[in-house]
Amino acid sequence: MNTIQVEVVSAEESIFSGPAKFVALPGEAGELGILPGHVPLITRIKPGAVRIEKADGEEEFVFVAGGILEVQPKVVTVLSDTAIRGKDLDEAKANEARKAAEEALKNAKSEVDLAKAQSELAIMAAQIAALRKYRQKR
Repeated sequence: MNTIQVEVVSAEESIFSGPAKFVALPGEAGELGILPGHVPLITRIKPGAVRIEKADGEEEFVFVAGGILEVQPKVVTVLSDTAIRGKDLDEAKANEARKAAEEALKNAKSEVDLAKAQSELAIMAAQIAALRKYRQKR
């Protein structure tokens, strides 16, 4: 069977490590699909869901809050400050964080505060979307 080794790593821990048939994730210019033997690539990724079709046919979902993707012919590495397994996503927490980001956006007093609030809001919206996508697959 033709597979590629996939490593998804957050600042705290390894989130996923194993062989996969296919990986899809949100690149800066759109959705990226990676199969075994893909041309080498390094790019930034946007907040969203990483979908991994494992060697056994099962799917694994991981939410990443952006990061870096490195593709080599036999290894795909996703590095992100924040990565959460799909099964560990909490919609109530994500909605609470989204509301807090919206409030921070309203109360931003400087360009830096505004940019930080906008970034947090985009990450929370992506996390909620990833959670919904994960639930549809279940």
